[in-house]
Amino acid sequence: MPKNTRLNQAAKNKKDEFYTQLIDIENELRHYKEHFRGKTVLCNCDDPRVSNFFHYFAYNFRELGLKRLITTCYKNQDLNLFSNNDCERAIWLEYNGETDGGRVPTVEEIGVHPFKGDGDFRSKECIELLKQADIVCTNPPFSLFREYVAQLMEYDKKFLIIGNINSVTYKEVFPLILNNQVWLGQSIHSGDRKFWVPDSYPLDAAGCGVDEDGKRYIRVKGVRWFTNLDYKERHENLILTETYKGNEEKYPHYDNYDAIDVGRTSDIPYDYDGAMGVPITFLDKYNPEQFELLGLTQFGCHDMLQDTKKYSAYKEYLRSSDKPTGQSGSKTNENAVLQGKGTKKTYYVGPNGEIVHSEYKRLLIRKQ
Repeated sequence: MPKNTRLNQAAKNKKDEFYTQLIDIENELRHYKEHFRGKTVLCNCDDPRVSNFFHYFAYNFRELGLKRLITTCYKNQDLNLFSNNDCERAIWLEYNGETDGGRVPTVEEIGVHPFKGDGDFRSKECIELLKQADIVCTNPPFSLFREYVAQLMEYDKKFLIIGNINSVTYKEVFPLILNNQVWLGQSIHSGDRKFWVPDSYPLDAAGCGVDEDGKRYIRVKGVRWFTNLDYKERHENLILTETYKGNEEKYPHYDNYDAIDVGRTSDIPYDYDGAMGVPITFLDKYNPEQFELLGLTQFGCHDMLQDTKKYSAYKEYLRSSDKPTGQSGSKTNENAVLQGKGTKKTYYVGPNGEIVHSEYKRLLIRKQ
């Protein structure tokens, strides 16, 4: 399985028990230290004590000035690293700071409490702990990302969580991005990341393996931090060096939006003031003071820049054979559409022989 599709497959198979490396947590959390003083932190999707989120906050409890740390575990009363999720009751752990003068919490310092239920973050017991928290920090189940974020917003919580870049296109998530309620974190902008996985997880792709301690891992592309905690780098301007004037052929105009297509964030021209379509990875560099988000090229996500054309009367063709698929062009309505066959698997032919193709999803933006 290609490693850039592994999180998508996890959503289908519910195999999303991925455990974050300490180095990735450290690299991101260093940008937010001022947010944590005097706060209660909740890690509500973690196997307690050996979770690297719990490890980070427990070991840095004094430096961060934390008030309290809570970790919950789903269907697990065993403190081993990976839960089998086969116990109908679970536990939660509470740490209130060092009591013996050492930096490492002892078993006695960690308050272990049984749940009556299974420890699901949606349960009444877990919601009561959520209400007590100021900041939530964890790697939630990928298959439940929409529901997890919705709960955080419902209870007005600050958070720093891990997800996939494609999550920004979810209809439940994109409005939060558009309204500047959620944004991407600072430390991960490209490449893949290593995640520990349970012994039952198949290692059937390149990049998987077993480390020197016998722990199994996979590597996953498209990982991002999602947060509503501010950090200074988010307000730094993206340096624009490309020009539109004289290079218009590099920036084709959409067939159905009054906007030009910009294939890479680094190609955004400094001398164009109209609407532009850019890859969703633009959010890695997005400064809300420099650019305005207008929408996303999918159904119901671009009220500020309406599409001007529909393709229901068009027919879909395979580019490899130039033969019709039997499908209409309805599926490309509200996508980013350009003239010509393009390079993707299919294209569309209109009733008068017009040929167009869909680009990948685009964010619609404009310079401030």
